Amino acid sequence: DPNEDTEWNDVLRHFGVLPPKEKPKDEIEEMVLHLQKEAEKPYERMNLEELKEAEDNFDEADRKAIEMYRQQRLQEWKCLWRMQKYGELREICGEQYVKEVTNAPEDVWVIIHLYRSSIPMCLLLNEHLGLLARKFPEVKFLKAIVNSCIENYHDRCLPTILVYKSGEIKGRFIGVAECGGMYLKVEELEWKLAEVGAIATNLEENPKKDITNMMTLLVRDVSAHKDTNTKSNDVMKPHIT
Repeated sequence: DPNEDTEWNDVLRHFGVLPPKEKPKDEIEEMVLHLQKEAEKPYERMNLEELKEAEDNFDEADRKAIEMYRQQRLQEWKCLWRMQKYGELREICGEQYVKEVTNAPEDVWVIIHLYRSSIPMCLLLNEHLGLLARKFPEVKFLKAIVNSCIENYHDRCLPTILVYKSGEIKGRFIGVAECGGMYLKVEELEWKLAEVGAIATNLEENPKKDITNMMTLLVRDVSAHKDTNTKSNDVMKPHIT
């Protein structure tokens, strides 16, 4: 019997006369599971607290791998935490200004809109800023009724957008014209904020570029037309000697 467990069959198997003895299926499965378990890195299934407690049980190579793995997990956690921290346009009052804006974490950009609800452009900006807050949740977007922050602020200066980083103003847009006008699109506002460094936009060029170019060409055409008319009128004038 070639499958019989005898010394003679073992010799024949050794010299290749008989095929290797087949192992029972359950034994093979057990071996596969064992090898898989051995190949697994136990620290990859642990959280940061468990890693700290179990660190003494690993050898030097494992400790180095654990430290790299810990740093990776910390970075992932920080990114996730920051991504989940903001994500909305929040209302604050003047009493919260220093805490929420001036004393914000140094690595966080803060965009605050000073507004008055009776001004249509302010309402449009609040709508756009709410959309951008969801698109760029790592940036702190705030709004505040201007009277709660600054007394006797002129309506002609509204809306006002201030951009802060590390407690300092990095950009400002004051009045309807600087904020983009009543026909401002959200992409145009995104570009404005990206130009001062507050957000990392994926827009490749200024969305208002084509409109600006068209306006420039129109002004040039009008100027050229005026020059032509002026020259024509000069020619038609009688020369008095």
